Amino acid sequence: MKRFILFAVIILGLIVQQACAQSGQIIVHDPVAIEQNGKYYLYNTGEGISSWISDDLEHWTFLGKVFNEPPEWAKTQVPKFKGHIWAPDIIYRNGKYYLYYSISSFASNRSCIGVATNVTLNPDDDGYKWEDHGMVVQSVPGRDNWNAIDPNIAFDENNQPWMTFGSFWGGLKIVKLSSNMLSPAETQEWHTIAKRNRDKNLDETDPGNGAVEAPFIFKKGKYYYLFVSFDLCCRGSRSTYNVRVGRSEKITGPYYDREGVSMLEGGGTYIVGPNETFYGMGHNSVYRFKGKDYFFCHAYDKNHKGRPILVVELLDWDSKGWPTIHNK
Repeated sequence: MKRFILFAVIILGLIVQQACAQSGQIIVHDPVAIEQNGKYYLYNTGEGISSWISDDLEHWTFLGKVFNEPPEWAKTQVPKFKGHIWAPDIIYRNGKYYLYYSISSFASNRSCIGVATNVTLNPDDDGYKWEDHGMVVQSVPGRDNWNAIDPNIAFDENNQPWMTFGSFWGGLKIVKLSSNMLSPAETQEWHTIAKRNRDKNLDETDPGNGAVEAPFIFKKGKYYYLFVSFDLCCRGSRSTYNVRVGRSEKITGPYYDREGVSMLEGGGTYIVGPNETFYGMGHNSVYRFKGKDYFFCHAYDKNHKGRPILVVELLDWDSKGWPTIHNK
């Protein structure tokens, strides 16, 4: 009987998932996207990392998991890890796709960022196979006042790769990567690029009240734009997520909002957040597809009890070069 109930639950979940995909409202957290051969691929937080495909950025078909089993090293490095892999990022470089991902547990900074590679994103292609390369960076409670989750890869004017990441604690970091993009470069170079005020009396094992996470860097013109998420995610109807942005002429910062406030001092120009439709919106990514800039995020739907759904909007830029959501 238990097996029958489990089977029924799985089938019901697949039916709901497919119905949501057909309606354009897929259930996701932390979406990132990339284009290959005219198809769009999307990856998001989930058991093994969920993957999707689309022809038009509106209708999505579920492809399955990246990992059928979590990487073997993950449980060793993060004992409380339960198999739910967070906040991926996907990029293409030197003939390979690099998929970065977070291994952690809620409210802990015993965390790692790992990476896997593939020569194609289409499961039907010859050579399709994700090869895991293990840990790139790690944070340890009591040693590090930052959290190794929410990776994003960006390139500077010299095509040098950098990884930005972080959540709560002492804010968001950026580290220069090696040429193979599997580890920090030697000699190592690290910078803090955004943070919010944190209660100084808190123990370093406490994430604190400086709620900033999910960095994403997008280069446009002479500026690097740093998008971040403020406040609280993952709480359904109690979520207060909102997206902020600052910019800099250097990838390592300092980043300032349009009022001139440093993102090292809690600055960040408001982009989007709670409204009449959503309790909160956040963990965004930005891409240029076919000559247009797109803003991806997840949002907690007021019409469906705070269910997190995918939102994809066009991104406009005002006369001063600041991004705005199209028609919002």
